[in-house]
Amino acid sequence: MTTLAVSAARSTSFVQVVAAVTLGLALVFASGFAQSQTLHDAAHDMRHSTGFPCH
Repeated sequence: MTTLAVSAARSTSFVQVVAAVTLGLALVFASGFAQSQTLHDAAHDMRHSTGFPCH
């Protein structure tokens, strides 16, 4: 592989990781502020099980 190909592969991987993290955080915070009590409770329980502080 050429240096250009390696650089492009790293750039693509970085963009994918950033997109995945952004989507994950958006889902956690959006469901945490959701009006649906069931959705909020599910997110709340998941945050507690992963050690994420929520209150």
